[in-house]
This record gives sequence, structure tokens and C-alpha cells, in this order.
Amino acid sequence: MQNKRDDAADDSSTDLPRLEKLGSPTGSPPTASLSSLMELENCVSNLSLAHEIVVNKDLSFKPKSPPTHSWVCPSPPKSFSSCSLEASVTEIVHQAFWDSLQEQLDGEPPNYSHALILLQEVKAILKSLLLHGHIRLRAQLDEVLDMELIQQEVDHGALDLHRLARYIINTMASLCAPVRDPDIRALRDIQSPVELLRGIFHVLGLMKTDMVNFTIQSLRPHLLQQAVQYERAKFQQILDKQPASLDNTAAWLQAAASKEASAIQAQSDSPCPDSQGPVSATAVLNRAYMSLLHWDPQDQKYPETVLMDQARLDALAQQLQMLILEASVLLLINTQCGGVVSSLQGFIGKLRQTITALLEGSHTREDDLQGALMGLGETVVQQVNKAQSSQGGAALPQESQDLLKGQISDLWKHNNPVRTLIGERVQDFLQAMLQGGPAKRIPELPASLKLVSAELAKLGTAFGRIVHFNRTVFGPFYAPILRKLLFSPGEAEEDSR
Repeated sequence: MQNKRDDAADDSSTDLPRLEKLGSPTGSPPTASLSSLMELENCVSNLSLAHEIVVNKDLSFKPKSPPTHSWVCPSPPKSFSSCSLEASVTEIVHQAFWDSLQEQLDGEPPNYSHALILLQEVKAILKSLLLHGHIRLRAQLDEVLDMELIQQEVDHGALDLHRLARYIINTMASLCAPVRDPDIRALRDIQSPVELLRGIFHVLGLMKTDMVNFTIQSLRPHLLQQAVQYERAKFQQILDKQPASLDNTAAWLQAAASKEASAIQAQSDSPCPDSQGPVSATAVLNRAYMSLLHWDPQDQKYPETVLMDQARLDALAQQLQMLILEASVLLLINTQCGGVVSSLQGFIGKLRQTITALLEGSHTREDDLQGALMGLGETVVQQVNKAQSSQGGAALPQESQDLLKGQISDLWKHNNPVRTLIGERVQDFLQAMLQGGPAKRIPELPASLKLVSAELAKLGTAFGRIVHFNRTVFGPFYAPILRKLLFSPGEAEEDSR
């Protein structure tokens, strides 16, 4: 048994991931030990964080929301109604600590036991903010904040907290980002030792967050170079511990392969007996990725290999539905009103703002969408009549008004012909963007999508980047699944050679 484990370890050190377990039966995995579960959780966490740093250029950590009252105004809340219970309890506990410190320092003689603990923590935090090149500053910190020497000063009644605080603030000023300069200036104006320590800890917390964000930005170029191999290796570790970690992915690709084969057969004049023959792996993958923009969670489970991008893809899917509805409304207006309305300067821009505002968030539920579209029809007709009147033109005939309102209201139906047409053209546009990867020139848009071209191009570019990176990372995991789906056992074996 030991030899077998050693062989497996040797296999896992190769560049290409080990995929022999793809054919393993599904079902409940064997009971795992607590340590193996923790190891798996750490592996998933590391993979998710590395992926987020690479793909999310706007990733940054924000300081935890401050208490209801600022650190420069320590009075506790008068009631729980002004803020959440958690925030109130937290603030009261913190205030009790600072009140206790105040009592100690006001005593005769002063009790500095808690103050020394805080100074030790400040020293540790400042050291954590130092870079490798801060050798001189590190030595100075050890010299000025020498806790044994400070204890001796306490014992002889010679401790000067303000002197130490000034040194700490000056050190913070030399280390902090420019955005923290106002906070540093505010610290210099505080006279109360307790409030000064409280403020120092508050600003140090902000500086720690700044350092984390700086580290992320510093890591990003290095991670970009190693991201593919790193994510691939981490996912392989997950797969080794949980062999069923590709089951949803296999089902996702199988559904896409079936739809692609059906589409090819439907387009063929003389359907061939084996409809899987002409299906290409690239077409299946593109169809699979496109399905993520129309995902029904009740239909099947989300593929494991795309889980880290699910929130991004869901956001793109919502934007896509809004663009389809917006383009559909604009097409109906243009059809009913001709080029008169579209030629009015600034009118289309104002109209689009109205459409976006009235449809915002309504497309997730049919009832909400139906009501929003009815209101939108009324508003659109009013704006069109007002715009034409301002140019000395006549209002739309009542028959045209009723027809336009009815057509806009009817867009809530998924099988609405205008909505279907726009959806198909958007689908074709996104498919074209996937053909050549992220560097491909943006394809030509049909006239019906021209008014939303900028937003659609931005969405397509973001979608293409996600797809390209995912295919690069997980391509070796997709390949054996696709071979099983698209080729007979003999052909798949020959192809793998």
C-alpha cells in the first residue's frame, strides 16, 4: 500500500493534472477526517483568493464599518434603536474598556498595566507594517518602545505617555498612505491619553487595511504569470480529495454537446445517423459558456470549474437581460415613430435613462417586469409626444400610441418575437466574440443593437475574458470529458495518443 501511495504522489508532481478518477461512480464520498476536510477547505480558500486577485482588478479590502460614534466622541449610544444590536453591543463593550483605562490612569498613583499592554500591541502592529528595507526604523522601534525600559519608567513614576504617543504618531505618519494624512493630523490635536490611544488604534486599523490592499496590488503581476498553473494545481488537489468534483461540470458539458448536436442536425438537409460526428469541442464549450448567461439553478447544478466566477457571470447575465429589453423597446419606438424621434438631439439618451430607471431590477420576476413595462409604455408615449411637440410636430395618432404601449407591455413574455429576435442577435454577437479569444476585434453589430453597442461591447469583452481564462486553466480537465462525449471509445483512445 505504501508503494501505491508513493506512485500516486509521483504522478501528482507532473505538470498535467491527473484525471483517471473522472469515471468514478457518483454518490456519497467516503467519510473524511476533520484534518482532511480542513485541508480541503484551505485549498479551496487559497484557490478562490488567488483567482479573485487575478481576475478582479478592483479587488480591495475595506475597513470594518466604524461604530455609530466616532473614536473622537466616545459617548455610548442612548438607545438600541439608532443602530443595530450588534453595533450597539460592540460599542458599549469597547467603551467599557476605554472607561476602565481612564479610571486606571486617573488613579493616585496611576495604574499603567493596561496602557503597557496597549503599547506592546501598538509596537507589534507597527512592526507588521514595516517592509524588509525598514531595518533602521525597526531598530528604532525596539529602542524607543523597549517595554522593559518603559516598565522601569513606570516603577519610578517617570513615564511620559505623550512623548511615546508623539513618537508613535510620527512613525505612523512616515508609514501611512497619503489618504491617511487627515487622520494623522487629527491625532496630533488630541490631548487625552485615553482618547489618543483609542485614536491610534483606529488609524492603525485603517493602515493595516491599506497594507493588505497594497500587498494585493503587488502580488497581482506575479500571480498573473503563475495563475494558470497555480489554479490548475490547486483544483487538482481538490479533485484528488473529492473525486466527484467534476460531476456537475461533466453534466454541464453533456447538455451543451446534446444541444449543439441537435442544432447541427436541424440545420442539415440530410441528417446523418451519428449526429455527434460534426460537433467540435470548441463549439460545445462556447455553447456551454453561453448557457451560463441564461442559467436556471433548478435545471442543474452549477459547474464546479466556473463556481469562482458565478457571481460575475450572474451580474453579466442581469446586465444582458436589461440590454435585451432596452434594445427591444428602442426598436419598437423606432418602428412606430420612424426616424423623426431618433433625429432629435439628446432625446434618445434621455429616453434610455428613463427605460433603464423604470426597468431596473424588474426583470428577475415576471410580475414585476409586466408592471414595469406597462408603466414604461405610458411614459415613453408621453416623452415621444412631448419631444415631437417641442419641434412643432404633431403627437402620435391615438392608434399608434395604443399600439406602441401594447407592444412594449407585451415584452414581458419570453417568446415575444421582438424580444426573441434581439436576444438571438445578442447571442450571435457574443458567440462571435468568443470565436477568437479576448484579442479578437469586436464583430459588427446589426442596426437593431447600434444604440446599445457600447454597453454590449463592454459586456462581451468582460464575458470573453472570463471564458478565455477559464478555458486556459481548466482545458486539461475539459478535454477527457469532451473526448468521451464526442468520440466513440476507440476514437477517443486513438485521439488521446
